[in-house]
Amino acid sequence: MSLLIKNVRILDPASGIDGQMDVLVEGSKIAEIRQGIPESKVGWNGPKGEPKDPAHLSGGVIDGTGKVLVPGLIDMHCHLREPGFEYKETIESGSKAGAAGGYTSLVCMANTLPVNDTRAVTDYILRQARERALTNIFPVGAVTKELKGESLAEIGELRDAGVVALSDDGKPLMNAGLLRRALEYASSFGLTIISHCEDLNLVGQGVMNEGFVSTTLGLRGTPNAAEEVMILRDITLAELTGASLHIAHVSTAGSVRAIREAKARGVQVTAETAPHYFALTDEAVRGFDPNTKMNPPLRTAKDVAAVIVGLKDGTLDAIATDHAPQTAIEKDVEFEYAANGIIGLETALPLTLKLVHEGHLTLMEAIEKFTLKPARILGLSKGELKVGADADLTLIDLNRKQTIEVSKFKSKSRNSPFQGWELKGFAVLTIVAGRIVHRVLDLS
Repeated sequence: MSLLIKNVRILDPASGIDGQMDVLVEGSKIAEIRQGIPESKVGWNGPKGEPKDPAHLSGGVIDGTGKVLVPGLIDMHCHLREPGFEYKETIESGSKAGAAGGYTSLVCMANTLPVNDTRAVTDYILRQARERALTNIFPVGAVTKELKGESLAEIGELRDAGVVALSDDGKPLMNAGLLRRALEYASSFGLTIISHCEDLNLVGQGVMNEGFVSTTLGLRGTPNAAEEVMILRDITLAELTGASLHIAHVSTAGSVRAIREAKARGVQVTAETAPHYFALTDEAVRGFDPNTKMNPPLRTAKDVAAVIVGLKDGTLDAIATDHAPQTAIEKDVEFEYAANGIIGLETALPLTLKLVHEGHLTLMEAIEKFTLKPARILGLSKGELKVGADADLTLIDLNRKQTIEVSKFKSKSRNSPFQGWELKGFAVLTIVAGRIVHRVLDLS
């Protein structure tokens, strides 16, 4: 099976390449990258007697003129809900959503039912991925048994089973002594801990950001300090142990500042944010839309500006979706009682490209946060566009405009605050291991 993408702008953060070339895919690997690759190199595995059809999934020639080809996008933080919550999302439906959003690899969190704290659950996730997923699936194992924060999970067993990181995401690890031991054990097994930084004592019964808007709406607020004090604690423990630490879903100016200062001291800390933390502020909550309820909550314009600066200067290494499917059962209730979280796999790329169109980030900087940086943080052999690499590729039309229509999403859930937004810049072709898994019908 072979596929040729002609006359395309190639952008690869790993090598710094940004230029027009052709890319030949043979089997599951990238075979050639250069100008003038002849179409005769493309084999045809379609039906006997039929002409070559560029749309056929088994091979063909695609004209990439005016589009950008990048390494396949990696979401280093999403919730696929399987096992246990298949009514919200499955590995199959989540991978379809990911492919539609341009993702070739999804890293799924451990807060399933049962929790991914044993080899058996990891094996199940990987088996479902092999049988049903359109994308690569990389599971994250729990730090503590059943996410209870009381005793460590079997970290060595989880590593051997195939987890790529450890996290109790969704629940903060309040016991500092236990986190210290977790960092030491994880480091010995070559795993990074992804930390959900939230002090529950400061959160209290807060349901949105604490500030002017929460006071106006009469809703209980969560202060920025609930995130920031835990980030400072976790950075201190990473500095103590020398272990690698990754901070999830950064949302406040103080958090960005703390991470920036830690990096300057040489602490082995990396961090991510999610598109909703640079696309929305707590002003979005004024309509009491449960789809604007998330954890951490939407913050102020000052925080949004700091997050964007953090992306620009490299303090924030990656952009992740924190894709958190919830159904109408959890969301169509009063704001105070609604579940946290939004879906993000099908909107993350265009929301980030909005920063590019507005001049906050270069295209290279934006793509690096979806590809090379997540791969390096997690130790994945992904995120590069070079000969011999896996043919995980995303073709982007920077000028394609679409109005977000959540009813057409591939995800099983619809909890997005971006319904009706007109955005520009979408994935029009997603290739995983040489196989086209998503294609916009009018792609020429």
